[in-house]
Amino acid sequence: MENQSVDTNILLLEGLQVTPQSSIPVFIFLLLIYIFIMVSNIGLLILISMETSLHQPMYLLFCNMSVNDVFGATAIIPRLLGDIFTLPTERHIHYIECVIQAFCAQFYAGVSHTALMITAFDRYVAICNPLRYTTIMTNRMVVKLSVSAWVVIFVMVSILVGLSVRLSRCRRTIAGPFCDNASLFKLSCDNILINNIYGLSYTAVLLGLSAGGVIFTYLRITMVCLSSKNKVLNSRALQTCTSHLAMYIIMYFSGIISIILHRFPDLSEQRKLASIAFHIVPPALNTVIYGLQIKAL
Repeated sequence: MENQSVDTNILLLEGLQVTPQSSIPVFIFLLLIYIFIMVSNIGLLILISMETSLHQPMYLLFCNMSVNDVFGATAIIPRLLGDIFTLPTERHIHYIECVIQAFCAQFYAGVSHTALMITAFDRYVAICNPLRYTTIMTNRMVVKLSVSAWVVIFVMVSILVGLSVRLSRCRRTIAGPFCDNASLFKLSCDNILINNIYGLSYTAVLLGLSAGGVIFTYLRITMVCLSSKNKVLNSRALQTCTSHLAMYIIMYFSGIISIILHRFPDLSEQRKLASIAFHIVPPALNTVIYGLQIKAL
């Protein structure tokens, strides 16, 4: 346990453990990834907003993912870039800043799931109930789905982080590349049973509904496509759904790996890399997959 007389409002962030020789290559790599994420996602948003032919529910729902990817990358990567050239003993972060970053990290992860869930629902209606698609997926429905995807996660993450903020602090070291909810409650010596119960329940509900909804949706879509005789439409539908499913699998398992590695303190460096990958791999691949899909249509 760390000395309780230490000012716990100023925390020490471990960050990435890089050698002086590798600091410049790592900085350049992360910077290029961040620039690509920002340019590609913002470019996709501008393209969809300016091209009237793309003012359809599927593409408008894509915007949720692009906005979330920009948000998630910006919450994490700039701070990482700044810490690379800072001595490990001087990587200080104020507790309030850490709480904000933890909230943003958890919020990004949650919306990543709900945004893909509403996109899967759109594809389900379009392929399994095409005659009613225009009456179901109206602009009003798109707004409702989008708002729900963000508001539900905002409330759930606010409770999640709030439960950690209520705890007293006896430590000041964040054992990770950035602040997240787990790193917040690990600062405390209080009983964190409520945090664990709510955190595990939140994770189980989010991942369970996300995985269950996506699996059910795409199984139904596959069955409809296999029983249909329209080969051209089937090919286009499967192409669209395959890209969505590929993106979901990448996002889902990169998040799961990061959660699992939290339970193994000896694999701290692997956990750091996994948590960073969750914030750079899906945002970078989203625009590649969906951009190629738009180009093909």
